[in-house]
Amino acid sequence: MAVERVVSAPVELQAVTAKFLVVDDHPLFRDALQVAIHSAFPEAQITEASSIANARDVLAEKGNYDLILLDLTMPGTHGVEGLLELRALTPKTPIVIVSAAEEPRVIHEAMTCGAAGYISKSTRKPELAEAIRDVMSGLIYLPKGYEPPKQEPGSSDKDISARVASLTPQQLRVLIMLRKGLANKQIAFELDVGETTIKAHVSEILRKLRVTSRTQAVIEVSRLDIETSST
Repeated sequence: MAVERVVSAPVELQAVTAKFLVVDDHPLFRDALQVAIHSAFPEAQITEASSIANARDVLAEKGNYDLILLDLTMPGTHGVEGLLELRALTPKTPIVIVSAAEEPRVIHEAMTCGAAGYISKSTRKPELAEAIRDVMSGLIYLPKGYEPPKQEPGSSDKDISARVASLTPQQLRVLIMLRKGLANKQIAFELDVGETTIKAHVSEILRKLRVTSRTQAVIEVSRLDIETSST
């Protein structure tokens, strides 16, 4: 079971408290992010989550955060699913990807899906702290030298991203389970709702994705898949 841990700066430093949520399944890197955050914001309150499911629980219990730092490669998620799900849960909170994947296509896909910035895990702590300051100031941070990949003529990846991003959190969960090949009855059991509710969700998913079948929905969303490096 994932364990949430809250790490706060000393009380005397917390005149103004910024709230950060760090979502990463590697404890050592969560510790490294704590150091970088407190370097930039000594008064910060940092909540950790080791999975997307844990992050959902944290957001439901503790409400809004000023910034979410998210690893793309998390157990139980594929590609940008975690980013899309957290964006749907808290659309006004900026989410910065912190990942070992440095391929331009990966960065481009994350930014297309609404990330507020992208930081490589190879970034040194001082630069990491500066990147966090930039995003908290309203800027978009991208790795130095990054150039968006050239799009093929007629490419509609951005349109697909926008359509997927329009799904509600529950619809995203249903879509993820559709991709795993689960039937409506199985999805209903997993989400503890009626099968009729799942059918309604599937119909709305098909409408929003502008497709006519479950198979087409899975094929369409598979175009957003990202091969990310292991962290």
